[in-house]
Amino acid sequence: MMTKHKIVIAITGASGAIYAKLLLDKLVQAQDQVAAVGIVMSKNAETVWQTELGNESYKDYPFNFYSKHDFNAPFASGSAQFNTMIIAPCSMGTLGRIASGISDDLTTRAADVILKERRKLILMVRETPYNLIHIRNMETVTLAGGIICPASPSFYSVPTSIEAAAATVVDRALDLAGLQFKSYRWGQ
Repeated sequence: MMTKHKIVIAITGASGAIYAKLLLDKLVQAQDQVAAVGIVMSKNAETVWQTELGNESYKDYPFNFYSKHDFNAPFASGSAQFNTMIIAPCSMGTLGRIASGISDDLTTRAADVILKERRKLILMVRETPYNLIHIRNMETVTLAGGIICPASPSFYSVPTSIEAAAATVVDRALDLAGLQFKSYRWGQ
């Protein structure tokens, strides 16, 4: 019997709303593998989504949304046993707060919980170029057990649209989370 995943998705205000949208779309398709999905979306993330995607379709997903300061959300505690957190896209400010152990909102508190419980924290960082502070923060999170999954599409599958290119990153993050999806596999 497959254990179903309990997943936290945080959507920050970094550019790359397409990654969050595709991630949520795929989680809808994978509901047989998922016991719970909790979403934290910042106000800046809503603005970026509206700007980049031209809609407010984030309101249409069948998941539980929590406000940025709702510390009563189940995944604010390790006892709720959420086993994976994906931050997509992950701003450098969010990365820095996580690396510094600053749990000043639900996103950073949930990341802190995931790390302290030795569960999967996947940060889809979205910035270019990186400065030394970004790199050191990525190192700190990696040493603490987090996974840095840059929002850098792959092209060996010969994607034919922006969505297909972005999906290569989302598919990789879902692979890292342990979900099973049909996607392009090198050499197969």
